[in-house]
Amino acid sequence: MGMKLLQQVLIADSTADGAALVNTTTGASIIEPQARQLVPGGFLGRIGQKLILDAYGRISTVVTTPGTLTFEFRLGPTANIIAATSPAFALNTVAKTNVSWHLHWEMEVRAIGISTSANMIHQGYWASEAVVGAPVPGTGGSGILLIPASAPAVGTGFDMSVNNVADLQADWSVANAANSIQCHMYRLLALNMN
Repeated sequence: MGMKLLQQVLIADSTADGAALVNTTTGASIIEPQARQLVPGGFLGRIGQKLILDAYGRISTVVTTPGTLTFEFRLGPTANIIAATSPAFALNTVAKTNVSWHLHWEMEVRAIGISTSANMIHQGYWASEAVVGAPVPGTGGSGILLIPASAPAVGTGFDMSVNNVADLQADWSVANAANSIQCHMYRLLALNMN
């Protein structure tokens, strides 16, 4: 059995802030438009191939009833397919203003094919002082919530043979002017084995 060479390929990264998602329950992209890159048809054509997403930013939440926040990694010709989704993360009922967050998400191709035959299994975490039960930094730091909260499962199927736009979107469950999330840094890597 021969040794395999691991190669990292940068698919997308940000050079500017994404638009803030504020006061809405309609999900939208949180990365800057130039970071929504095409994944060429056939690129995700090997079972076991991995994608690694890292995003960083700031979040503010309303006191008492902030609701939940969900992240979606999207693919498809117009980023219309939710290839992986986080749980609806419960948020801290103590108001937060511009606190940091970090999203780390790894996805692995489990099936390849056309139409909706390709899919990925995924796991990761979201860390922030804004997550439910998180202590303030002076008494213990940020809280961490896992993706998914239950046993890992494959996401929605997509067509790996066509060009897919990769996008990171977020969705609030409660519209409030104090609920705001913005992405400042984003990177999507592929790990390819040769």
